[in-house]
Amino acid sequence: MIVIGGGPAGYVAAIRAAQLGFKTACVDAFERGGKASLGGTCLNVGCIPSKAMLDSSERFEMVQHELVDHGILVEGASLDLGKMLARKDAVVDKMSGGIAYLFKKNKVTSLHGLGRLVRQDQGGWVVGVGEQEFAAKHVIIATGSSPRELPLAPFGGHVMDNAGALALDRVPGKLGVIGAGVIGVELGSVWRRLGAQVTVLEALPGFLQAADPAVAREALKQLQKQGLEFHFGVKIARIEQTEAGVSVTYAEGDQEVTAQFDKLIVAIGRVPNTQGLGAQDVGLELDERGFIKADSHYRTNLPNVYAIGDVIGGAMLAHKAEEEGVAVAELLAGQAGHVNYNVIPWVIYTSPEIAWAGLTEAQAKEQGYDIKSGQFPFSANGRAAGHNDTRGFVKVVADAKTDRILGVHMIGPNVSELIGETVAVMEFAGSSEDLARIVHAHPTLSEVVKEAALGVEKRTIHA
Repeated sequence: MIVIGGGPAGYVAAIRAAQLGFKTACVDAFERGGKASLGGTCLNVGCIPSKAMLDSSERFEMVQHELVDHGILVEGASLDLGKMLARKDAVVDKMSGGIAYLFKKNKVTSLHGLGRLVRQDQGGWVVGVGEQEFAAKHVIIATGSSPRELPLAPFGGHVMDNAGALALDRVPGKLGVIGAGVIGVELGSVWRRLGAQVTVLEALPGFLQAADPAVAREALKQLQKQGLEFHFGVKIARIEQTEAGVSVTYAEGDQEVTAQFDKLIVAIGRVPNTQGLGAQDVGLELDERGFIKADSHYRTNLPNVYAIGDVIGGAMLAHKAEEEGVAVAELLAGQAGHVNYNVIPWVIYTSPEIAWAGLTEAQAKEQGYDIKSGQFPFSANGRAAGHNDTRGFVKVVADAKTDRILGVHMIGPNVSELIGETVAVMEFAGSSEDLARIVHAHPTLSEVVKEAALGVEKRTIHA
């Protein structure tokens, strides 16, 4: 088996395939600092480094503004951005090295270069990697995605994608962000905490429209309170770069506005990486947006060629891609590999964090459910009070007839960790009663989840 792509989908597929007895190679072209670096976008310039910077910037803000409430006085705190970036890079190096170790441990051959389908051969495929060619019975394509450029402003200079936004050598005075999605608000939050004045421009009329409306309203309120400025329903007219920065002209309602920024982050979505794959040469079928067409077992239109992760579309989440990597390897080994797409968690690592899984109330009603819901605030939780962070709430949405949990929506401290419990209950088709009857340690933030589940039947204890 040859896996093309060493990101979350690809490296996990390669490891699982090797565990199942396949002789496996993984081809990956990603480089960082001029050296091969496994892990793809997520590990190198996405999930991992952004979370490292979010954590560092949050600690910097805590020292400046929040420790005083704990009776801890800090004077003269200053930022060493170079050291902060070096720490981020060290985290990435460690994790990428960890994948290389796992490849060695599981006897996965690592090939550096751009993999491409060359031709069919004896029921299998020949894959080219640079000047070399390798034969395999099965090929799994896991080439991921790349940031979408604005036609008005290709990446370069003062206009940055997520990678550029994680490598600034100084804090910009004024930072513009086009796109109020996950990447935009996370990266905007990093630089706002470090001292930038951040303005977010979004084409859609509202904030986080995929999330529960109450969660989205609370998130917007908290982010605005922190100093991020949002403009919704805007249409970008012109973007002009100068030596000093970027000028963005946009329409907001009936007004045309021109804003000046030192740097501009463009975070308007991602496009599939199929360039250089040889798709046209071998007849690999793509859809109208450039994603590889694959069925529910990840089979493409070509025999023995499979595709997983961002390159087939759907939720562009590393954990979704990883589970597809496990599933396709197990299917090829004759096992029952499967991903339940209905309970994949979504997380936004702002402060407070945002997380959800399953259906919103509106989505549940659209699908014909009669619903009931319960909600509980962190303000009534002892552990949250001890942390001095009582923002947000947890909401549980259930089927009124069966009590089965249809969705859980959270905003608050550490909800990225709390969502996992609810996903587990939903995976086993659990009810709000099941969740409410589980004994939760006291005092913990997880008690908010329990109380929200109790609230479905209007029997919360502590509110």
